[in-house]
Amino acid sequence: MSKERARRRAEREAEKARLAEERARREAKTARRRELRGRITAVLPKPVRVARQGGVLARRRRAQNAAMLVLFLLVQVIAWLTLDMMARLAVLGLSILIVPVLVTVLFDRRS
Repeated sequence: MSKERARRRAEREAEKARLAEERARREAKTARRRELRGRITAVLPKPVRVARQGGVLARRRRAQNAAMLVLFLLVQVIAWLTLDMMARLAVLGLSILIVPVLVTVLFDRRS
C-alpha cells in the first residue's frame, strides 16, 4: 500500500513539475515577445491621436463636406469621360474656383 501511494505521489509531483516547466517556458516566451515589442515601439514615433468633435453641428458639417466632395468628384469623372483635354482642365479649374462659392451659398457658412 505504501509503495502504491509513493508511486502516485511521484506521478503527481512529476506532472506538477512538467506543468511548472511548461508554464515557465510560456512565460519566458511571453517575456521575450514583450521585450522585443518594447524595443520596436521605442524606435517608432508615437501616434498622434486627433479627437474629432461629435456634436450635431460637427456631424452635419462632415456630411456636407462629404456631399461636396462626391459632387466634385462626380463632375470630374463625367468631364474626364466625355470631354477633351482642354475642356477637362477647364472644368477642373472652374470646379476648384466654384466649390467654395457653392459651399458658402448652399450651407450658409459665414465664417
